[in-house]
Amino acid sequence: MTAVIRRPLIHAAVLALSLAVSGGAAVAPATDGAATAVMAGPLLAYEARLAGDDARGRLVISFDRKPDYKIHYLANPYRVVVDLPETAFGIKPEDMAARGLFRDVRYGAMGSGAARIVLTATRPVLVTLDDVQAEPDGRGYRLVVDTAISTEADFADRIGKQTWSQAATTGHVAAPPSAGDDGKFVVAIDAGHGGIDAGASGATTNTPEKDVTLAFARELAGVLGGQEGVRVMLTRDKDEFLSLSQRVQLARNQGAKLFISLHADTLKQKDIRGATVYTISDKASDHLAASLAERENLSDEIAGVPLDNGPAEVADILIDLTRRETQAFSVNLARSVVSSFEGQINLINNPHRHAGFRVLQAPDVPSVLLELGFLSNPEDEKLLLDPAWRRKVAERIANAIGQYRATVVANGG
Repeated sequence: MTAVIRRPLIHAAVLALSLAVSGGAAVAPATDGAATAVMAGPLLAYEARLAGDDARGRLVISFDRKPDYKIHYLANPYRVVVDLPETAFGIKPEDMAARGLFRDVRYGAMGSGAARIVLTATRPVLVTLDDVQAEPDGRGYRLVVDTAISTEADFADRIGKQTWSQAATTGHVAAPPSAGDDGKFVVAIDAGHGGIDAGASGATTNTPEKDVTLAFARELAGVLGGQEGVRVMLTRDKDEFLSLSQRVQLARNQGAKLFISLHADTLKQKDIRGATVYTISDKASDHLAASLAERENLSDEIAGVPLDNGPAEVADILIDLTRRETQAFSVNLARSVVSSFEGQINLINNPHRHAGFRVLQAPDVPSVLLELGFLSNPEDEKLLLDPAWRRKVAERIANAIGQYRATVVANGG
């Protein structure tokens, strides 16, 4: 969807005139870092930045003094609302232009003594962090609001529970919705492809990969859901497009301990068949792994989602260390799946492989991509469409996850 950019209700030229007419005593931002004396006139927002992709967003607004604010949500469409006291917006319109997760941004006066910022999102969205911080150079304070996509259910739950008086008023980190609230081991199941991105097609039935993966995801969710202490979340439970970053973010929102992405690709060599388990690596284990990763990573381009290398902080050493530990857990999970499949489910030669799959890049969630089989092979295709086979494979995966959990717990994880 093309971003709609709304002209702000107050901008810098109007600000100067309004202050001159009203006699307001707003002053330039403080520069000495000391507490600003009580000031008459409206709060002054003098700088803003809105950044993010289609899964996360960050709004940063600089004020001449510490702002009081409240955050709440509105539905139909999905909106995040930031209420402020009377505020003069002396910011550049282009700095608040809609982008990424947000398709529309509006801000301005809300009658006497009040102002409002409204961020309209393309999908359900929740605030994951809001905080007021002193500017490093002493020029007032900045309000930071981080947002991320959520599920319909979590957004509706937040709408149902909120009242205006309960809205956030001071800086805090909001716990991801439902994350860890029941103490269960959360497994995120990601049905590959969806919506406009149909994926591969069956060799004889022309069945789209997106249908195969969704049917299997539901089967696996049913089996895993019966395990004690396990809670399952599906990144998608219907035929819809999700970008690779959105899939990862939805899993992290729920506090996932494991992420399993399901696929059933096609190959030019129609005689190749069997399941494969992939983990992430900056170097592919072989040509086949590299080719599959390249194709899966192009999923976003089908829907016109611009490629993004991710936030700069991903290079931070702490995240790098987290990735190393997460990657080790991912490898353990892959080995558990292969072990559980051996002698029960047909496997490709060298069934544990690795490549740079973008959907496996969560730094803190052990992740694997499971090619259930190849739709290009008639025998695999027949099995992929067989409910009894789906059940058998789901039970083997559940068994592997049980073994993995036991290992993690035994090692204090």
